[in-house]
Amino acid sequence: MSLRHALIGLLRERPASGYDLMQIFEKSLHQVWPATKSQVYAELAKLAEAGLIAVTAEGPRGRREYAPTEAGLAELRHWLVEVTPEEHQRSETLLRVFLLGAVDRAQAKEFMLAVRERTLADLARLDALTASIDWDGHGDTDLARYGVIVMEWGRRMMEMTREWSEWGAARIPD
Repeated sequence: MSLRHALIGLLRERPASGYDLMQIFEKSLHQVWPATKSQVYAELAKLAEAGLIAVTAEGPRGRREYAPTEAGLAELRHWLVEVTPEEHQRSETLLRVFLLGAVDRAQAKEFMLAVRERTLADLARLDALTASIDWDGHGDTDLARYGVIVMEWGRRMMEMTREWSEWGAARIPD
């Protein structure tokens, strides 16, 4: 996923500052596409320089709000419908599972159960986040509509990971 396109897409909803965008990332996109403050601010500068976003307001302490330009929206639409998404995902957890033969079976089983515990903790955080969002307060916005779909993907992936880690632990003989 492109941070560039994520930022343009978020700004399409409403003008926002780098701080505002970080809040949105932390509340909604963290599971799908985490971004650091330095990455967001650097990318905002590049987008502005490329004419894909523009500063719409300036406030105290150098606060700037941005909105997409027509060129930025055209770039976003092109990326959404014409560019095939990269489906290559890296998973350090899966790499470690693949290599668990290097440790004894008890350690391998313990690793799988630790994956389960981390996933349960992630599910609890996702549930708390979902409960904290006033979806109705967002009205019938694209951010609310598609945000719910993304949150459900996260929930289903976590449930699958929990089930898989239990299954995997059970397959490792004592």
